[in-house]
Amino acid sequence: MILEQYYIECLSHASYLIGDETTGRAVVVDPRRDITDYLADAEKYGLTIEGVINTHFHADFVSGHLELVEATGAWIGFGEAAETDYPIRRLSHGERLSLGQVDLETLSTPGHTWESISILVRERPDAEPTAVLTGDSLFIGDVGRPDLVNIGDSSTSDLARAMYRTIHETLMTLPDSVTVMPAHGAGSSCGKNLSTELTSTIGKQRLSNPSVQPMSEEDFVAMLTHGQPAAPAYFASDAAMNKRVHPLLRQDRAVPEMSPRQLRAALDTGVRVVDARGVEDFAAGHLRGSVNVGFDGRFAETGGMVADIGDELALITYPGEEQDAALRLARIGLDNAVGYLNVGRDGRFPAELADLVQTASRVAVTDLDRLLDENAVTLIDIRNPGEREAGAIPGSLHIPLAQLRTRVADVPTGKPVVLHCAGGWRSSVAASLLRANGIDQVADLLGGYNAWVDAHAAV
Repeated sequence: MILEQYYIECLSHASYLIGDETTGRAVVVDPRRDITDYLADAEKYGLTIEGVINTHFHADFVSGHLELVEATGAWIGFGEAAETDYPIRRLSHGERLSLGQVDLETLSTPGHTWESISILVRERPDAEPTAVLTGDSLFIGDVGRPDLVNIGDSSTSDLARAMYRTIHETLMTLPDSVTVMPAHGAGSSCGKNLSTELTSTIGKQRLSNPSVQPMSEEDFVAMLTHGQPAAPAYFASDAAMNKRVHPLLRQDRAVPEMSPRQLRAALDTGVRVVDARGVEDFAAGHLRGSVNVGFDGRFAETGGMVADIGDELALITYPGEEQDAALRLARIGLDNAVGYLNVGRDGRFPAELADLVQTASRVAVTDLDRLLDENAVTLIDIRNPGEREAGAIPGSLHIPLAQLRTRVADVPTGKPVVLHCAGGWRSSVAASLLRANGIDQVADLLGGYNAWVDAHAAV
């Protein structure tokens, strides 16, 4: 049996290739849009991809099922509750799919969404199950959240109750030895306590996962519906895209280089300029109106917090990172990267753009304390709700980064604004986003909340 996991850190996303070496038949589960890895491994192992299974309508990325259908002619499988505008194979609970010796069983596992399924894998039809691909139902360390935008008109509590049954009546009844292989890992906004481990077992999760421990349904619902990360606005767009026919991602596409004149014109016409350089380099010098989404962080997901699906984007990157940056954005549906400009580690912009270069203000903890004592600034905490519940700087307002672009009008402008996150990466995004929206007196906190805690712990 072939069972390959493909994990990308930028989206904390795992997809899978399952193949039978005796027959050469294979399926791909929860694919991303750039499908070359699946095709290359299928060729390497002598496999024919005949099916593509999505465990649910993904909200955090655009699935690659349509790209794989075009490349291979495969069928598309979803849970029975799925509704799409393209042909699908509806997979019912208990249904077995044979690849030859390798046997796949569909488990209906609603809770994250109503159509959610898991795939139980056996090396032979009569063998004990080897693995279960749980999608966004069971994570390593958590379970999938029930409150995302792709749940239609159903209430969050109804899905949470469905998840309770999924966990205790379906997934936790599997043998302890079964390997758990979810669709996401640490950092994903599809849950709140995901582990950095990429696989586990049912037995290990039974012992260590707080969300699967014995508890009442009411306690489970309360736990699951509390403290989830703020969902980026693009989640609704991606979930909708995954239900309908949409333009395919060209696997060989290349974003062109822009001249300084072209980039200036792009800024003048409202093209969103995303500067993918590091926070310190951005602060030392960047183009007026650009937004800093560092390539060294959660680039794709955060890109979806500062731009709308369909927006034209121009990229500023270090040399050699431009095509990968464009691809990562395309994975969430930000396909319209019109070009890029490289800026080296020395931070030098072309002379033709010198009049547009500005620096970013950043404040140290000691300066922030003084400014707060003088009531001279408005402090905004852009962390997620669960982070803030663990501790907050007194007097700070709370606007999660995922909501900031749609809540710019909520930012008080009577005084200079200081924004903070946990460590300083997200606050650079937030500060640059406010500047790009016309709020000039903005700074972010060096080292973020962690630096503030360290400084006050030493007092």
